[in-house]
Amino acid sequence: MSRSALGFPIRIVMTLLLAGTALSACGGKEPTAAEAGETLKTHVLKLLGEVRAKNITVTDPGGKDVPCGDGGAKRTFAATGQGEPPHSEAIFMKDEMRGAVGRVAKYTGVGVPDLSKPSKIASEESRTILVLDASSTGDYIVSGETECLSRS
Repeated sequence: MSRSALGFPIRIVMTLLLAGTALSACGGKEPTAAEAGETLKTHVLKLLGEVRAKNITVTDPGGKDVPCGDGGAKRTFAATGQGEPPHSEAIFMKDEMRGAVGRVAKYTGVGVPDLSKPSKIASEESRTILVLDASSTGDYIVSGETECLSRS
């Protein structure tokens, strides 16, 4: 039987490690609205960086609790940035953002994708929802909100 550096059987060490990983994944603490709001802000700005947007402008600084549910709150954040030709057509820009979001965090599409409309994507892990859009004048438009979460 193989043994670890500490003399314990490898099988027991691996079982304990896997059990600890499973417990930490299941027992993860839900973020507060403020924590998820900071994550939302980071994701929006990082996504605009991934698509190399220029002249990024924060259009909704968020930072405020929006009441929801049973004493819970949501947070919002939004920003825009200019795209560069030749790929500054709205349909290509939205597709580019959908491709780049995987480099930011794990998001999945909500509903049926239709590049002629804003795309809604959600992250179960961070409890955030993004709306990806682009203007006919070549601007990336990213807005988002957190799920309804506890205030503390």
